[in-house]
Amino acid sequence: MKLRKNVVLMIGVAMAVGLPMLLNCAKKEVGVTDNEIWVGTWSPQTGPAALWGSVARGIDCYFKMINDEGGIHGRKLKLLIRDDGYQPQRTVAAVKELVEKEGVFGFVGGVGTANGMAVKDYLHTSKIPVVALATGSKLFGDPPTRYLFALYPTYTTEASLLTRYAVDTLKSEKIAFFYQNDDYGKEGLKGAEDRLAKYNMELVAKVPVEIADTDLSSHALKLRESGADAVIMWLLPKQAAMILKEATKIDFKPQWLTSSTLSDVDVMYKITEGLWEGVIFDNWFELPNSDHPLMVKYRAANDKYAPKERWGAFFTAGFVFAEPFVEGLRRAGRNLTREKFVESIESIKNWDGGISHSVNFGPDLRQGTNSIFIGKCENGRAVRISDWMEMEQ
Repeated sequence: MKLRKNVVLMIGVAMAVGLPMLLNCAKKEVGVTDNEIWVGTWSPQTGPAALWGSVARGIDCYFKMINDEGGIHGRKLKLLIRDDGYQPQRTVAAVKELVEKEGVFGFVGGVGTANGMAVKDYLHTSKIPVVALATGSKLFGDPPTRYLFALYPTYTTEASLLTRYAVDTLKSEKIAFFYQNDDYGKEGLKGAEDRLAKYNMELVAKVPVEIADTDLSSHALKLRESGADAVIMWLLPKQAAMILKEATKIDFKPQWLTSSTLSDVDVMYKITEGLWEGVIFDNWFELPNSDHPLMVKYRAANDKYAPKERWGAFFTAGFVFAEPFVEGLRRAGRNLTREKFVESIESIKNWDGGISHSVNFGPDLRQGTNSIFIGKCENGRAVRISDWMEMEQ
């Protein structure tokens, strides 16, 4: 008799509040509580790529700012950072720990091409959203996969437009390419080669370097012997500094150009002891010293939440990677699920609500941006020297 009364009572409650609502209360999405959303990221806090580790700390600063503004639909964002030392095997271990033990809702801004590829299939199979990895590899946006959203312009796009600038604006006739011998470097190399083919030109030298290489004297000699008047670099910050020092020793002075991965002018100027002066780079979000309203706001957040962090492009990158993630959460509403979040990210069209340019996603579109501009190191500071540029259709 008592059991029957309980059943009748439950039916009455369901009719009163609505069965869907009752079921929703019974089951919440992994990584989502009444008060928090747990988010994971990996980055090299140590090792040869440690300078890129500030990306994760930039995300954390952005989240703290959002939390102080009230969070997302009443929930605070909690970021769990794991140091993988830029080693893919450590990335795998870190991601599995965050998924299987910590139970994160999704990931944002993980650093590295090889690192991202090491966990791409695992995360997709686990149906865990991944937004804005800190890599421009085309492997993350093409072909599109449901749970992965690439924001960073592809390295092939960056290299192609940077090469176009070298030929059309700088009037370079002999261009060499110095690159990290992995997917990151090879995709940049392809972009440069494809662009030069349009001019019936070829690279005068293609010089690879391994991550573990510490003596770049022979690399510098090969670049000088090529007669290059311009050299495009696709490297780690540490090795970019090394090649400039080696080139100086042998009086090799081409125009150096590089991708957005080395666009943190302040830090590059410092670690090269001033040799970064005159280097041309591309970037795809506002410069740290920009007077854009959001950059002014983000600098204030840096002062408030991370006063010991150096304000620069790598740290700022954390903000730009986090922006579409947070926009997706806002659009998904309070009744947050991973599937609803994915659909919300897909609804982002021609979005200029952040510090990048015209972000677009869709059911069959996972490459969010394709715009860059050109900058230069002048008097030790980053200066923008072009308007937004996009690949020709």
